[in-house]
Amino acid sequence: MNAWERLFWLWEVLFGITFVATTALILIGDDATVDKTIAILCLVGVGVAYLVRGRGLIKGPDYEDTPWLFVGILMLLLTAATFATTTSSFILFFACPVLYMTLPTKTASILTTIAVLLGPLSSIVRGGLDQPALRILVPMTAILIIFSLLAGRYTTQIIEQSKARAALIEQLKASQAEVSRLSREAGTAAERERMAREIHDTLAQGFTSIVTLTQAIESEMDTDPKAARRHLELAARTARENLAEARAMVAAQGPSALAADSLEEALRRQVERLTEEAGIEASIEVDGPLPALPMATEVVVLRGAQEALSNIRKHSRATEVSLRLSVVDGRVRLGVTDDGAGFDPAAPTGGFGLAGMRTRAEQVGGIVTLKSEPGAGTKLELEVPA
Repeated sequence: MNAWERLFWLWEVLFGITFVATTALILIGDDATVDKTIAILCLVGVGVAYLVRGRGLIKGPDYEDTPWLFVGILMLLLTAATFATTTSSFILFFACPVLYMTLPTKTASILTTIAVLLGPLSSIVRGGLDQPALRILVPMTAILIIFSLLAGRYTTQIIEQSKARAALIEQLKASQAEVSRLSREAGTAAERERMAREIHDTLAQGFTSIVTLTQAIESEMDTDPKAARRHLELAARTARENLAEARAMVAAQGPSALAADSLEEALRRQVERLTEEAGIEASIEVDGPLPALPMATEVVVLRGAQEALSNIRKHSRATEVSLRLSVVDGRVRLGVTDDGAGFDPAAPTGGFGLAGMRTRAEQVGGIVTLKSEPGAGTKLELEVPA
């Protein structure tokens, strides 16, 4: 609701006061009873026309067609009342603003001027041009016309500004609603992408390990029961770790591997698991003690290592893998090197892992570089702020 609508009750008060005051002045005047009766009936007609139509025009939306029927009735009643008794012209304090609030400014100015001139014309018709009162009435009428035009234009500008502000507020509300909707959609998309990365880097890789171990168990049950039992233990451990990761994701916590152990210990377990499950000779080297790192940084490094080792196990056919964790110039650097088949980094892969790794790194101000050639192994380097 704009300011004009909130303060409309003041206009209603003005209408009531003007109507009552004009009626009282007519009743105490010296005009004939018949003239007074005609004037009061005309004023009642003005009030009825306003309540039935004018009030709705002022408060309602803008209309394309000028409300000539209402304006015509209003002007006719004003003319009749003023010619019945000049005192009726006091109703112009109400009628002139109504004209400006229901008509274009130019049209309202013309009709307001005509309405103000009704008083002097009525006096001339009644008493002729030789009346001494005309010497005062004519300049007062000129002043009243000027005042009415200025006041009317000011009133019109106030109403237009109020409506413009109301329209602007509605546009702002609509814009805020649209921004809120887009923010929710962006937040939902970001959360969906985050969950996709988490599932890919944890549960999907764990299930892949379990499937691989199960296949190995099937082939070893009759020929190598000892190896089958060892692989069965690894599958059970992987399942328990996957369950812990799932619970951590549901609780919106960090990786379960970092819940009780340091980043270095979590990386060592990843290297040991690669050797146990895939038979690839893997090692890790940590250059000196690591500084205290934010959880977000540790998660990026751990997930990067998990993704790199998972790709090596699934695609590289490597026999040796080495990890190196170091701090250089205030940045943590993780290097993963293998002697596998390699690949062309420029060729599209269609996978989610490397893209997810780069996205994680960018979120904490880090970068991922990859060097590989077919037949020459692969070297991946992840660098994030310490």
